[in-house]
Amino acid sequence: MTTLPRHATELSADEARRIALRAQGFLGAPDRRAGVRGVLRHLGAVQLDTISVLARSHELIPYARLGAVGRKTIENAYWKDTHAFEYWSHAACILPIEEWPHFAFRRRAYRNRPHWNHPLPDGTYDQIVKQLRSEGPLTATELGGAKKTSEWWDWSGTKIAVERALMYGEVVCVERRGWKRVYDLAERAVPQELLHDDLDDTECLRRLVRLAGQSLGIGTRADIADYHRLKGEQVDAVIADSGLVPVVVEGWGRPAWADPAALRTPPRGRHRTTLLSPFDSLIWERARTERIFGFSHRLEAYVPKQKRVYGYFAMPVLAGGRLVGRVDPAREGRTLVAKQVTLDGPRAVPAVAQALTEAATWVDCTDVRVERVDAPELREPLAKELARLLG
Repeated sequence: MTTLPRHATELSADEARRIALRAQGFLGAPDRRAGVRGVLRHLGAVQLDTISVLARSHELIPYARLGAVGRKTIENAYWKDTHAFEYWSHAACILPIEEWPHFAFRRRAYRNRPHWNHPLPDGTYDQIVKQLRSEGPLTATELGGAKKTSEWWDWSGTKIAVERALMYGEVVCVERRGWKRVYDLAERAVPQELLHDDLDDTECLRRLVRLAGQSLGIGTRADIADYHRLKGEQVDAVIADSGLVPVVVEGWGRPAWADPAALRTPPRGRHRTTLLSPFDSLIWERARTERIFGFSHRLEAYVPKQKRVYGYFAMPVLAGGRLVGRVDPAREGRTLVAKQVTLDGPRAVPAVAQALTEAATWVDCTDVRVERVDAPELREPLAKELARLLG
């Protein structure tokens, strides 16, 4: 377990919260010139997920920071001209292409790991590599089929082979097409100056720990490890040489580390008001979200309907640097439906109405309908504020 020296900088809980908000792109003017690619490089990882309500999570991430960016613009920013690749980080994530060499440690680990659950038919691996070389880029379906049966987990030999090649780094996911991965050979997809695995594990881990610290602004050992799903002992081995500096945060009760650049100037500027994807890196780790914001949240999409508290895809509402409520959204034609709204008191009404109105505009909805408000007395004030904003 990492311990901090006595000279560690001391910060209040509020200072730590504001540092985290600025590091994640929610405090201060956004860098619109850098656009979506700037958001990706600033965060270091954008998580992917199959759920699409307002939009898919990797679209919601830049929207939450930049506002109404065109969805086609977002996809092009990720995938055109080899600016990114998909790989296993916090989960399946879009990553900046320049970080390809720093995931060599994970590719090596996958190559050395037995794959018990997916036996690979003889010759299939070599066949998909040969086919991609001659015909790629291709989806698993185009390579010969992704599934043996209709069950989502019942992969074909082709799918097992190409996913293994992806984990090993011989194959790269170069885009998502209709949510299907499009595979190509790494030798063709990754710029030659980056196509190497010669960095040792220590160099890779040091880089990823520093990147996590920069993206978080401030974090505990567990926060930093979770960002790219490293092990605690991997963080311990390199954090002293990562460039991060030790800090003590009021009320956290555990050692923490910060990006030194984040400590040089006080976090100031305009706060973003927006709906957040549950997979947003600001809140994707529940313990950190509770520690920083005093806000307990979990995705209930995989919870039986009768046991859900806040809804299928409840999205926290960020306003004034606080999490002030939740909205479980849906779309019906050109109406954004707030199926369930939870508000942190009357003062949250304007912010939640603003977040809903902006989200509706972004997804080309002309109306917002509220179905349920957990505090019934706030339903009418919310409806009036929505009517005012929608004109």
